Amino acid sequence: MAAARLGKRVIVIERDAAANGASIRNFGFITITGQARGDTWRRARRSRDIWQAIAPGADIDITQRGLLVSLRFEESLAVAEAFLETEMGEGCAFLSRDEALCRAPGLAGAALKGAIWSPHEIRVESRQAIPRLAAWLAAELGVTFMTKTAVLSVAPPLIETSRGPISAAAAVVCPGDDLVTLFPEAIAARGVDKSTLTMLRLADPGVRLPATLMSDLGLVRYLGYSELPAAAPLRARLDHTHAEALEHGVHLIVAQGTDGQLIVGDSHHYGDRPDPFMNARVEALILEEFAAATGLTPPPVVGRWIGSYAHSPAHPMFVDAPREGVRLVMVTSGTGASTSFAIAEEVIGELFGEDLAGIPITPGR
Repeated sequence: MAAARLGKRVIVIERDAAANGASIRNFGFITITGQARGDTWRRARRSRDIWQAIAPGADIDITQRGLLVSLRFEESLAVAEAFLETEMGEGCAFLSRDEALCRAPGLAGAALKGAIWSPHEIRVESRQAIPRLAAWLAAELGVTFMTKTAVLSVAPPLIETSRGPISAAAAVVCPGDDLVTLFPEAIAARGVDKSTLTMLRLADPGVRLPATLMSDLGLVRYLGYSELPAAAPLRARLDHTHAEALEHGVHLIVAQGTDGQLIVGDSHHYGDRPDPFMNARVEALILEEFAAATGLTPPPVVGRWIGSYAHSPAHPMFVDAPREGVRLVMVTSGTGASTSFAIAEEVIGELFGEDLAGIPITPGR
């Protein structure tokens, strides 16, 4: 989209028949609050603005707005207080238990001590939003999509594909979690492996959430909270009381669709060859945290899947220039839905020596 805004002719080459990886297997949650301080937080805010700008024209529904972080432990309250004193807490608020239940009466059965409320987040239904985004890019910005096509080599002005050569003045390679096909040496030099996630879809619980929900476990996972000194006592407590959950990288996100069903997750396991098989115990840990944070008996599981994304403990994302006119771009922290639009503006702006700040996001604006 960023290149098309500059008037470039854009071809997207996609190995699958349609988007089938992390972009549709996630929560569709554009997360601002809790993102790592600095560039990641800034990019999330910009990407959220772009999502909101394109959603009406692309017929993409914003299904939820805001974030509620339910807090059960005294140590969590200290993290909330410290967070709200930073620039990242602007516009957010601490809610007492009563105030939280006014917003979310369905959580009355939970042992809440309070909550963090953020108005900044939005959520889309990824399985619908990504195809609609592609259709909008094709119709409004003239982007061409070549699906079921493998890229074999990238060396502008020539890109070799399984459907023959393509001429291109420049190329941006976004390999997702494919670590071996294109520029594997550059990827290996960054210490990239894969993270796999356990994801669940639950039946409608009969209550409506006012926003996407997180719990205390997120305060020791999301760097915007966990890097604050106040998070150390909470980490020590959870290391004792929730050791198994932390071992499996479990934290809680609960997103509700317009049909009432819930997308609930997730866990994190890392390696060069992630296990493709779901672990019943990990699923149970996620549902235990769901029950504790919401006070609800988990409804029946109506869907299960494994998510996968590229991961690096050292970099939330990186951009390399392995050849003239080529940029290799990878988000390696699971924040792609939240930051990728802003990253695209930065990469395309640098590649072509242009500033996209003054160029309309959507046609006619």
